[in-house]
Amino acid sequence: MVRMARRFVLVTVCLVATVGFLIGLIVAGSLTPAPAQSATTPNVTALRPARLTTSGPAVASFADVAEQLNPAVVNIDATSRAATRPRARTANPLPDSPDLFGRPPERERQGPRRGTGTGFIIDGDGFILTNHHVIEGADRITVRLADGRSLRAERIGSDPDTDIALIKVSSPRPLPHAILGDSDTLRVGEWVLAIGNPLAYEHTVTVGVVSFIGRKLFDSSLDRYIQTDAAINFGNSGGPLINSRGEVIGINAAISSRASNIGFAVPINQASLILPQLREMGRVSRGYIGVALRDVDPDLQRSLGLSSSSGALVQDVTAGSPGARAGLRPYDLIVAVDGKQVVRNDELIQLVSARQPGTSATLQILRDGRPMNVAVKLAERPVRTTEPDEVVENARPTSRTGSVLGMLVREIDVELAARFNLPKDLQGVVVSRVDPMGPAFDAEIERGNILLEINRQPVHSIDDFRRLTANARSGEVLALYLFKPEGPSRELRTVKID
Repeated sequence: MVRMARRFVLVTVCLVATVGFLIGLIVAGSLTPAPAQSATTPNVTALRPARLTTSGPAVASFADVAEQLNPAVVNIDATSRAATRPRARTANPLPDSPDLFGRPPERERQGPRRGTGTGFIIDGDGFILTNHHVIEGADRITVRLADGRSLRAERIGSDPDTDIALIKVSSPRPLPHAILGDSDTLRVGEWVLAIGNPLAYEHTVTVGVVSFIGRKLFDSSLDRYIQTDAAINFGNSGGPLINSRGEVIGINAAISSRASNIGFAVPINQASLILPQLREMGRVSRGYIGVALRDVDPDLQRSLGLSSSSGALVQDVTAGSPGARAGLRPYDLIVAVDGKQVVRNDELIQLVSARQPGTSATLQILRDGRPMNVAVKLAERPVRTTEPDEVVENARPTSRTGSVLGMLVREIDVELAARFNLPKDLQGVVVSRVDPMGPAFDAEIERGNILLEINRQPVHSIDDFRRLTANARSGEVLALYLFKPEGPSRELRTVKID
């Protein structure tokens, strides 16, 4: 009996040991490393970075983009016999304002002028897009192709308002040309490439990103510049700005006067829109109402008691313009054109300028909160061909009224009216000094501006100014209606009391 019990215990121990050994083998097998893979066949699924989606297939690299587009980029030599060349576009006079690429310093504007720029071929027939200021006033235009040939170019048309020009060369065989993309699909942060002839270094390629879309530089009514940090300099003017798919999405046009890594390009869609008119007529004809506009921000809506924050607010109506004949007034809020809603003043300008002069439109407006329909017959938008004279103002303040706004005013006398060539029926007070630490300075009110109204109440004298500002309290917003002699134009500014 004892012997049988010992045998049972021995068998049990052996079975337990065997089972334990087998379990150990199974566990050890599950922890065995996988066989090493060859270095020539890496695990690409784990190493490959995520690929960003785009609206179309992207090329392999910017080297491919440059190789593809370089043959379509040309160097432009524009020579003028005239002593001076007119300048159609007006730059902001601030020290850090953008400069047109091809614009020479004032000391170089005497005598015959020779300038260079860039362009790019847009079809096999030899049509070339560039900037208006590259060929402005030129008596002879020569184009040097990437293959070394120099051809005389014909001016087809140009548009000073958007700084776009179309020229053409003749060639016995089709020319390589660029593909135009869709600048409306462009996004901030996208990679872009610029090709041009900066400082006479032909076919220079630089790369950067889109920094901003819709920048206003020269004409706030039409400008929608693409801002980029791709390195561009004088001589790049008229060259292509290209996306990662090898499509032209902009025409390089201006740079910051303080930083070489802040450049601006005209959106290619803006050029595509006017190309038919440039080909057929040599110029661009746009619809025109003759009103100065601004968007409605919360401060303006609050100060004027507007019922809507959408729409384009009329600041000024040009005498004799279609808007004046239709009865439009300052403070009218245009909310739609022929039933198409208008949210910002840019949208209204685009809708009107896209129509032909002589056509009619119905504007839906709010006047003092009441909806109205105003029929207007469009005229042709005038092209700005001269710079407004600089306003120099050294008037001494005769009143220290208005410290709550951070500005001083004085009466308009005969001498002042003659000096600024003010309209005879203009009534108001002139801003004689602006405190750089005050709210008026923050609202971009300047010396020499004529204050006409405060919160729609007329300001005919210093007494009116005192009365309308006496009860202003901290946090309150005042709407100031101003006449700017340098325009001349009328504008609304909102001033928030500190």
